Amino acid sequence: MKHHHDFVTVLRLFMRSDARRLLLGAGLSTLTVLAGIALLGVSGWFITATGLAGLSAAAALAFNVFVPSAGIRLLALGRTFGRYAERLVTHDATLGVLASLRVTLFRGWAEPQAARALLQRPGRLLFRLTGDIDALESVYLRLLVPLAATFGAALLAGLLLAILDWRLGACVFVWLLACGWGVAAWTAGRARPLALRRVQLTERLRAGAIDLSAGQTDLALAGRLPAQCAALQQTDARLARGDDALHRLETRAGWLHAVAGHATVALVLLAAGVLAGQGKLDAPLAALALLTALAALEPFAALRRGAIEAARSALAARRLAPRLRADAMQAQAAGHAEESEALRMDRVGVTHAGRAQPALHAIDLHIAAGERVAVIGASGAGKSTLLALAAGELAPQSGGVAAAPCTWLTQRTELFQDSLRDNLRLADPQACDAQLWAVLQAAGLAEDVRRLAQGLDTPLGEGGLGLSGGQSRRLALARLLLRDAGFWLLDEPTEGLDGATAADVLARLNRHAEGRTLLIATHLRREAALAERLLVMQGGRIVADLRCGTPDYDAALARLRQH
Repeated sequence: MKHHHDFVTVLRLFMRSDARRLLLGAGLSTLTVLAGIALLGVSGWFITATGLAGLSAAAALAFNVFVPSAGIRLLALGRTFGRYAERLVTHDATLGVLASLRVTLFRGWAEPQAARALLQRPGRLLFRLTGDIDALESVYLRLLVPLAATFGAALLAGLLLAILDWRLGACVFVWLLACGWGVAAWTAGRARPLALRRVQLTERLRAGAIDLSAGQTDLALAGRLPAQCAALQQTDARLARGDDALHRLETRAGWLHAVAGHATVALVLLAAGVLAGQGKLDAPLAALALLTALAALEPFAALRRGAIEAARSALAARRLAPRLRADAMQAQAAGHAEESEALRMDRVGVTHAGRAQPALHAIDLHIAAGERVAVIGASGAGKSTLLALAAGELAPQSGGVAAAPCTWLTQRTELFQDSLRDNLRLADPQACDAQLWAVLQAAGLAEDVRRLAQGLDTPLGEGGLGLSGGQSRRLALARLLLRDAGFWLLDEPTEGLDGATAADVLARLNRHAEGRTLLIATHLRREAALAERLLVMQGGRIVADLRCGTPDYDAALARLRQH
């Protein structure tokens, strides 16, 4: 029942994204199929009737060839243009919906703790964004559209044959649906374990390839490189065997469709013979009945591919639906603080997943706008967790958090494999080059960038490869300055930098932080000295709140490590 609800959630999102074009595509597909059935049936009637009319001069003169020939031309042109329009509309609508779902899914990941989950399982989440979203393509193109087309084909065949004999029409309608949909259901049931296994092996193969590529040096040093390659080859071989099993199943489904088609033609032929013997049916109408039944079963073959991939689509829907639901689409950002304060926490508690002990215990904290506060304490005391709460990247399990809009300079310098310009524009996508040069100048990086051959267009490698540690940190500082926020969160901003570079970065931070609120997590004296208030954390609790100018403040500052 839950899986059905997940599938309905995805279908609703499909319709919400572009219902008009999706319905238009399904309608065009159905009309194209109906035109094909009518074309074959009318052509059979016309050829047979023309042949019989030619047996006598009187019949030939009385026979009207213009109306049916014009109808055949119209149906042929309609089928051709309808097929082109159907392909254009259905595929364009599908690609648009999938793009919209990717944006929705990505926004769903922008909720608290998303960054932590992304770092823990980047490969799996990337597969959700690519493979699982692509699997949903089959829901519309290979399931919903063929279902609509096959129902229309069975209905048209039943109606045309019902004009000749209502019993024949009803039997053909029920028989077509039973055979066509029955074979599809049988195929989907047999394909389910194979398709699920294929998805698991594909993910395992991708993860193994990434591990082999990223860790080949470590694997070689440990002597595990041949074993890793062998494991990857074994997974690939199992995946190939699974693909072969699916192809064999699709072939058997095609054989069943062929048998059902031959049985349909044989039964209609026998029924037409009986009706003709009773004088209720002439030869042209018998040809119409036979060819209509033959053409009506053809669209059901399109369901085979959808039936094979139905399990994969259902699994993708089950994985993605929780993130795509309306309540998960909205990022659970921290509430907004009053204008006079930058941050307020009331009895806040946080426990990280997989940990028995809370990271924060009933934290009460108020920071006024314009205040500079440093959070100090040993590693694991809860400093970074406190900043993550303020940034809205972490949701508290208890208590409430209200924060002003802020910018977070994390411990790690987050740079991407892109141009230097685009790495800067993450802070402000609309920033012009003049603004970029201004913040680079303010961060002390402008001269270094000017010396690069491509300047702002210089490509950076993964993680900012191509820049030194100091240059990367200055680039992160420039990005911080580019974003217009009155509340800065600084998590050990000069960790790992040499003394001269750290002093320069801190001086620039101090100069450009004029009038802003600062919350700094640190265990270094040079960083804590920027603050006028020290919060001492121990075991997830604030054990001291010290003000500048007091002996306790000076003593706490003196106990910190200088470098």
